[in-house]
Amino acid sequence: MPITSRTTAPPAAAPALSPRRRLLVLAICCMSLFIVGLDNTIVNIALPAIRHDLNASFSGLQWIIDAYTVVLASLLMLAGSTGDRIGRRRTFQTGLTLFTLGSLMCSLAPSLGWLVAARALQAVGGSMLNPVAMSIITNTFTEPRERARAIGVWGGVVGISMALGPLVGGSLVGSVGWQAIFWINIPVGVAAFVLCALFVPESRAPRPRRVDPVGQVLVIVLLATLTYAFIEAPAAGWGSPRTLGCFAVAALALAVLAPYELRRAEPLIDLRFFRSAPFAGATVIAVCAFAALAGFLFVNTLYLQDVLGLSALHAGLYTLPMAGLTVLCAPLSGRIVGNAGPRIPLLVAGTAMGASGLIMTTLSADTPTWLLMVAYVLFGLGFGTVNAPITNTAVSGMPRAQAGVAAAVASTSRQIGQSLGVAVIGSLVTSAVVGPFAIGFPAASHIGWWIIAGCSLVIVLLGILTTTGWARRSAVRTAERLAPAPDRMADPS
Repeated sequence: MPITSRTTAPPAAAPALSPRRRLLVLAICCMSLFIVGLDNTIVNIALPAIRHDLNASFSGLQWIIDAYTVVLASLLMLAGSTGDRIGRRRTFQTGLTLFTLGSLMCSLAPSLGWLVAARALQAVGGSMLNPVAMSIITNTFTEPRERARAIGVWGGVVGISMALGPLVGGSLVGSVGWQAIFWINIPVGVAAFVLCALFVPESRAPRPRRVDPVGQVLVIVLLATLTYAFIEAPAAGWGSPRTLGCFAVAALALAVLAPYELRRAEPLIDLRFFRSAPFAGATVIAVCAFAALAGFLFVNTLYLQDVLGLSALHAGLYTLPMAGLTVLCAPLSGRIVGNAGPRIPLLVAGTAMGASGLIMTTLSADTPTWLLMVAYVLFGLGFGTVNAPITNTAVSGMPRAQAGVAAAVASTSRQIGQSLGVAVIGSLVTSAVVGPFAIGFPAASHIGWWIIAGCSLVIVLLGILTTTGWARRSAVRTAERLAPAPDRMADPS
């Protein structure tokens, strides 16, 4: 059942816009993506300062990150269908309002609990931005090649915003304080709200899908209990009843969710999408790439500031090579995807990120700066290259009526990856530091770097598998099953 607008339905399709107006709509949508992506990583560089001011534990630092990513991942699909039902522009503006308000509350947080709650509010607003903005883009850019370029820009902004987070955050924390990392969202959010009201046309799906409350609750339970189990396991014990109980609840939620969604005519998550090898591969690639990024930033920030004793500003400057390569490679990757397909960018991304992870497995308190710079350059090259093929592969071959939800699944996968990256890598490193055979932080971090290298290997393998002729044929077959009859003759871009 289609859950975003069909271009053949006048009430749902965007009105004919001039090329300049279409680019303006894209820019407004990318503004929202920029602040959401920036907020995913800008907080990492401020964690030591927040820990000092709010007396936060190591698990508390993990919750500052994961309260945002878990809520965001849980609500992205619901927000996409809400935009289809009540209006995409209206939902988009509501998301901007909540995100901006949450940012203000974060900057005023007097305690860890307040900050975590405000981060969750930010995420509720953020969940209304990315999938709805993608629906706006896919209904504004209807010509296949033009739409591929727009999606390439979109994917590039994801990488740019997330890579700039540590650099911008380090500058703000070092000069003003950690509260300033949340102030930066407020003027951008307000400007995007006003520009959206002036220039983005309203649109709805002609037949929005029904709400799936059971599926939504199961997704929230699955992600929340899984994340809680990983984050709290070092303190509670990996074999404690609380940890095992959370893992059991997460497994039960997953076991119930899959068959329940398959039986629904209008599911929250349409599992038929995963019959497309490129789509399924893009989902796994997104989880792996963003788990690697989240783990990289989380562990690297603590290493630079707690082990090397750098200030937040200097720690941010250390990551400048990573940010610079991401900024340069993101738009280039989008062009390569548009002209030659996703295989080359995915192979470059997985190889470069994997090489970076392998270099960091030798990390010590005396690691030379030049070797760190090489690792940062390689990771920036890889991460800057991976985003455009993720989004493009997720929506390629899907009917335009399904492109929004396909992009929402890709966005959800990114957030799940970040949540798991911080939870799993952070907890395993913590266990090595505080466990019965406690070792220093640099040596303890090695397990995290090996996990990052493993995630990168998965990206390489899937980059090959999902770009074969067999994979493309599976995407065509899936699109034919998903498309309503009138759309089956449309160009499967």
